[in-house]
Amino acid sequence: MPVAWWRLSTPRLALFSVLFLSGCFPLALQEKEKEQVKGVLAEPADAAEIREQIAIIEKLQAVIPDRGAVLYFLSTAKQHLGETREALALLKECLALREGFDPSGDPAFLGLKGSKEFDELAEKVSRDFPPVAAARFAFVTEEKDLIPEGLAYDAKQNFYYLSSLNRKKIVKIDSEGRVSDFVAGDRYGLLPVLGIRLDPADGTVWADSFETAGRTELLHFDSAGKLLARYSPKDRAKHGFNDLVLRKNGEVITTDSLNNQVLRFDPRSHEFTPLAAYRTLFYPNGITLAGDDQTVYVADSVGIVKMDVPSGASRDVDPGPHTTLAGADGLYWQKGSLIAVQNGIGSPRVAAFKLSKDGYRVTQTSVLENHTQFTVLPTTGAIHGNDFYFIANSQIDNLNGDKVMDVTKLAAVRIAVVRLP
Repeated sequence: MPVAWWRLSTPRLALFSVLFLSGCFPLALQEKEKEQVKGVLAEPADAAEIREQIAIIEKLQAVIPDRGAVLYFLSTAKQHLGETREALALLKECLALREGFDPSGDPAFLGLKGSKEFDELAEKVSRDFPPVAAARFAFVTEEKDLIPEGLAYDAKQNFYYLSSLNRKKIVKIDSEGRVSDFVAGDRYGLLPVLGIRLDPADGTVWADSFETAGRTELLHFDSAGKLLARYSPKDRAKHGFNDLVLRKNGEVITTDSLNNQVLRFDPRSHEFTPLAAYRTLFYPNGITLAGDDQTVYVADSVGIVKMDVPSGASRDVDPGPHTTLAGADGLYWQKGSLIAVQNGIGSPRVAAFKLSKDGYRVTQTSVLENHTQFTVLPTTGAIHGNDFYFIANSQIDNLNGDKVMDVTKLAAVRIAVVRLP
């Protein structure tokens, strides 16, 4: 699920963020308008929780290496609270760092568009970070209301799996671009399907699914699309499994966006256990496994945390100056680099980050696609050789819960491809 355009993420706020990204922004504006009394905008109902979240992020400033990500987080929070002057001051400070944040594409700042101060900031960002058009069209699916989220590649059979939030199913796309159901939407009563991973050892497929009410499942299918098993946490907390990786020992590691956790699933005991991070995670989303099968990188709203699975040690990856690792929805390991679909930094982009030998620092950033027809609202992707295939227009902003808000705005789903550096 895309990193929320509104990125506060206690369990309740994470739920709000998912609803927000799923198209409830206009409804939220309507509710705020109803709350206006004598021209004064009432505080949002979740103000106390938002202020608590602000306090948490402010305490973590000393350990989060990306100053710009913290500032952007705080700016959107202040803007949501109606504290526009403070929000603009924080936004100015963030954008002065020239890391790649672009508020022109962020719904949190829609109310500021048209104001001189905001428009001048947005114009400067567009000059500092001009369009990068390296991707090309790869595939299309004419089932316009799929609202896709996850993408995976099967090297043995040479086709792609594409998950659907709206149709609650998984389709496959062959090398000729032909699309067919891998798991039909009415077959198993699935929840909205998100991240997908293929197990190369046996050809089976694992997938995450969750609904915004907090019900979630880890799904396991055989190579023909038959459901082998479905697993859920046994506690009463709200969970939202988002993206996942598979280790060689069969263990599944998944991000839990609604409960701000990373969970390990043991395929033998069928138990979920937390993989603790050294700091609070804010809507953990994209996740990838390094080539050593021991290290996972977890993306959240303010950066990427490197976690050693056996020891539990963790630390933020330092992006260095003039770049950011924040807001990555899709995250992938490729020969010592991280490939990220960043849709939580305002206007989305696709970027590659070459890492130091110890994996804790970015040594080079390559923006692969930015401000083009292929970055309308990308979510995740899949690596095929030296190419990166990614969902170009997920249309998640047209989904409100389990309903498409405006069918006239639906378009064919496009998969784009860009060459990796």
